[in-house]
Amino acid sequence: MDLDAYTAARSADWEELSRLASKRRLDGPETDRLIDLYQSGAADLSAIQTSAGSTAAGDRLSLALSSARLRFTGAGANLFAQLPRFFVLQLPAALYRLRWIVLGVAVATIVIATLYALWITGNPDVLRNLGDDANLRKYVEHDFIDYYSNNPAASFAGQVWTNNAWIAAQCIAFGITGLYVPYVLIQNAVGVGTAAGVMFAYGRGDVMFSYILPHGLLELTSVFVAAAAGLRIFWAWIAPGARTRGQALAEDGRALFAVAVGCAISLFVSGLIEGFVTPSGLPVWAKIGIGALALAAFLAYMLVLGRRAVRAGETGDLEEFEAGARRIVAA
Repeated sequence: MDLDAYTAARSADWEELSRLASKRRLDGPETDRLIDLYQSGAADLSAIQTSAGSTAAGDRLSLALSSARLRFTGAGANLFAQLPRFFVLQLPAALYRLRWIVLGVAVATIVIATLYALWITGNPDVLRNLGDDANLRKYVEHDFIDYYSNNPAASFAGQVWTNNAWIAAQCIAFGITGLYVPYVLIQNAVGVGTAAGVMFAYGRGDVMFSYILPHGLLELTSVFVAAAAGLRIFWAWIAPGARTRGQALAEDGRALFAVAVGCAISLFVSGLIEGFVTPSGLPVWAKIGIGALALAAFLAYMLVLGRRAVRAGETGDLEEFEAGARRIVAA
């Protein structure tokens, strides 16, 4: 195809399509004309993309077609019609693409927390710097446990959910900086390591795990996923590959902000477990079992359903038509 000749021959119709799509009011004949131009323009776009790939002329036509489509289809598909695709395809695909980064983040966090706990338990001077013996014993024997039952279960669950969901959203939103996510991860690992070091130093490590694991399995995994999403956006900016940096950020950003929704849901579940299960009178094995089941369900959704979605061609991004042109070029 001679793209220049094709564009010259069809540009009048494309300009009319753009003009009608942006017109405030259309009468009957104009509406019929818009539909005709939309149909012919869609065929033109298909021909351009098949023969020439992504071009400036094709991108401008894509934008005109998107505007025209809104005139007779509205702002988009019904929300409830979009939900099945989002939860069955887009979200699990976006989560699956993060699996190795999540693993790396989890290992790094565990290593830092373990080293910090060993440093505290193996150095009495470090332990004394954290507080005197009376205050540390009070923390180990009362404060650590009472934290989970000082407030009504419902309000406590809501409080930890909103706090953790806000942290997860910040990890994704500010991940592009390359600094915020490591800061949050190190701060979290040091906090967990400090608590573990104090509890083990006073022989109460079993109590710590019995209160942390029920909700912490899913909660920490959700934080790791949010951190991985933030790092993935940062890497899309640093190493976009064959894409421009703008294209890489747009595509990965759209896909990975879906992860924020997934994390909000999983953190809501972990918040319920933390509010109602962790401080309950259930046997320790039952509480940890509930947390393990919640984590297993999340991992199955991420890895099993996500793998199927990726194999079906999903990336977590919007479909090509909803995403619009990958580049905007001035006429």
